[in-house]
Formats: sequence, structure tokens, C-alpha cells
Amino acid sequence: MRPARVFYLHGFASSAGSTKAAYFGERFAALHVPFRCPDFNEPDFTSLTMTRMLSQLDGELADGGGGAAPATLIGSSLGGTLAILAAARFADRVDRLVLLAPAVMFAKPGHHLLPPERIEEWRRTGSLRFFHYAYGEERPLDVAFYEDSLRHDSFEATFSQPAMVFQGLRDASVDYRTVERFAHARPNVTLSLLDDDHQLTASLPRIWDGMVPFLDLE
Repeated sequence: MRPARVFYLHGFASSAGSTKAAYFGERFAALHVPFRCPDFNEPDFTSLTMTRMLSQLDGELADGGGGAAPATLIGSSLGGTLAILAAARFADRVDRLVLLAPAVMFAKPGHHLLPPERIEEWRRTGSLRFFHYAYGEERPLDVAFYEDSLRHDSFEATFSQPAMVFQGLRDASVDYRTVERFAHARPNVTLSLLDDDHQLTASLPRIWDGMVPFLDLE
């Protein structure tokens, strides 16, 4: 069944104006499928946490009242983590997932954002600066982001919705072997490994071609 609505969940230090959001937005618009990309930088990047993102997405999914149709979630990197957690937490409001280089190792201590010594500095100072691709400059982020991340383990999350995962073999941020383990442990998850990096930009046409039958868009 064709999606009643689609949400694109952008990655860390990205935005609703990302290349992938625009690419998918154009294609869903051409098919007259409602498409939305929430901006998780709101109200500011500094106070970002996964808990805040989940709360924001909860509100987005509820928009339209109790009769709002279940949504398809497309999540990139940290947005993929969010999509998995949302599928587990808001099961009746999420019908399918498309995960692009999902950061499934995110809740583990010392996850990919920083090496251990930088984590200790973050905890000591309370804030660190990260380059934000949407703003083209470094922005501060509270250590609450890291501490809160340890509470949200997408690798161990249980969800039953069908999911399609696209993962680059040359991804320097998300190890494809970790994503393989995540996918192979779940019969409802289909994994496609691509000769690409974390951004998966070069693979977008191939990803779309795979999504079309999965989302009944033909």
C-alpha cells in the first residue's frame, strides 16, 4: 500500500534542507505523496538530545488528530536511530522504515561521534563545538546530548514493521559490519550494501529504485 504520509528524519548536524531531504521531497511531491522533514535543530542545536527529538517526532506523528494515518519514516544516520526508536515506541503510528546508514551503535559508550578523550573533555567542560553542515560553522552542543544518548539503544530495540536498510561499505562513521549484525538479527529487515560512503549521495538513484517497490509507489 502506498504511504499515506512520509517523514524524512535528517542526521546529526544536518537539517531539513539537506541534499537527501530535497532529493526525496521532489520525488514524493511528483507522486503527490505527503512529505515532511522536521527540523530537529529547533529551538536550538545546543540543547539537542535524542529525547527531545523523540518528543518532537511524537508531536509530528500525532499532527492531524487521533485519526492521523500511520507514517513511513526515512531516517538518515542519527535520523535512522530516531526512526528505529520511534517504530518501537509509536508502533501504531509507523508502518514502514527506510534506514540510510543508521547509527545503530549510537547508544554504546564511546560511540562514533568522538574518541574517549574527547568524551571526557565534553563531560569536564559541559559543552563542545561541532561543525554544523546546515549553518556552515561550528556550533556548541551540551554534554546532555551524549549522556542522554546512552538511554536510547536502537541496536536492541524491538519493532515489527518492515524495514529496508541502505549502508555504504566505505562509511567512516557507521561500520557496515555493525549494521549487518543489526539487520541479520531481524527477519523484518532487508539490507542493501552499497559501494559508497556515509552520505550515500552517489547512491541516491539506486536507493530510490529500491524504495519504489518497497513503498508500493509503482
